[in-house]
Amino acid sequence: MMHKSASLLKCALLATTMMFGTAGLALAQPATAPATSQMVEVKGKVAQYSLTPRGDVDGLILTNGAEVHFPRHKSTQVVFSVHPGDAVTIRGEKVGASQTMAAAEVANDATGVVVHIGPPGPPTALQQLDDESRIKMQLHGPAGDLNGVLLEDGTIVRMPPPDAEKHAAILVVGQSLYVRGDGMSGPLGKVIAAREIGPTRTNLTKADETRFERWMHDVFGGGDVAPSPTAPKTP
Repeated sequence: MMHKSASLLKCALLATTMMFGTAGLALAQPATAPATSQMVEVKGKVAQYSLTPRGDVDGLILTNGAEVHFPRHKSTQVVFSVHPGDAVTIRGEKVGASQTMAAAEVANDATGVVVHIGPPGPPTALQQLDDESRIKMQLHGPAGDLNGVLLEDGTIVRMPPPDAEKHAAILVVGQSLYVRGDGMSGPLGKVIAAREIGPTRTNLTKADETRFERWMHDVFGGGDVAPSPTAPKTP
């Protein structure tokens, strides 16, 4: 009888051990997260642009409440192609159950223009640029201070306001101006931060280096400046 009781006790202990072991194994298995995103196509009308706290465009808000996000490096292209009130077709990744999506393509239904959203390219390095033309108009900052000029060939010349005021006598509309400095030239235009300016390329005045570098960091965001080409050494 005792032998039978002992056998029953062993069976009960074995069953209990197997039960807890199986439960522990189940608890140890990581749960598989359900998919939270899917590619979709959404049609709607643009109510307004979505803005960051700095005022940069980072998406579209549609009249149906959908939020469309895209990286800021595409904001200029999207703003040129799509405006509030335009009917659009958005292809992208819908996240969760909300109406939020990350755009892969933004298409203007009326014009047929499609903006393909891709990863950002390498940062644009500032180039060593120069230009010579006549001054079309003076340019000013938000406080009304003189900070550059627009040349007749469309080039924008910018400089620290103290330097602009210092050289106001040569920054006169109709005056010929030669400028050399750091800048960018692309589809939206050409801009030069003036390191040197003068009425001719042989009569130049250099900007204050310390003030210029501090101003460059504030205005251009500290962008890398492409190195100047090295002059060949004479044998």
